[in-house]
Amino acid sequence: MDNNITKLVSTTGVPIRITPGHFSTNHSHINYYVDTTALKARQSEAEQAAKALATRYAYDTVVDTIVCIEGTNVIGAFLAQKLSEVGVLSMNAHKTIYVIEPEYDNNGQLIFRDNTRPMIAGKNIIVLLADVTTGRTTARCVEAIQYYGGIVRGVCALFSVVDQVKEFPVNAIFTRNELADYQAYPPADCPYCKKGIPLDALVNSYGFSRLR
Repeated sequence: MDNNITKLVSTTGVPIRITPGHFSTNHSHINYYVDTTALKARQSEAEQAAKALATRYAYDTVVDTIVCIEGTNVIGAFLAQKLSEVGVLSMNAHKTIYVIEPEYDNNGQLIFRDNTRPMIAGKNIIVLLADVTTGRTTARCVEAIQYYGGIVRGVCALFSVVDQVKEFPVNAIFTRNELADYQAYPPADCPYCKKGIPLDALVNSYGFSRLR
């Protein structure tokens, strides 16, 4: 699969790598693997991504906490910095933004421990994800935050196939506009499987495990 890697560059100059093939996520089969590893791990690209996302919230959003999903903590820290630099309001007593990551229990449910709940309850929150394919993970995160008393003010992602999850628009750097032929299928309806084409890899936000 590595021979088919292509780099896409957004209008804001943020790069991302994509690989065509037959891949399986937790919820669907997809025809592209969107690799956000460098954006999440490389300092310069993480900062670049944060700068692009910050423009969506710079003028009309109160932000107390950024909840980072799928290993986006580095970007989340830069996003907090960029928002602070442009004077985004925070209702926190110390006038700075929390950047936290939820924990998952044995059933895959998102939980916040007692020591982090004050960073959620009554706080204005932005949810930051690596990618949004079906929106199920995003919906679960929003529901968990609301369960703990948080006020979701926005959802943003590096890449998103969907425009909205629940009542929240998904602000993404990369969308179908950059990858128009991206497809996600329920496993039972996957045309690749029906043609007998084997999976190339199992993928999630942390990377891929090659199957052939």
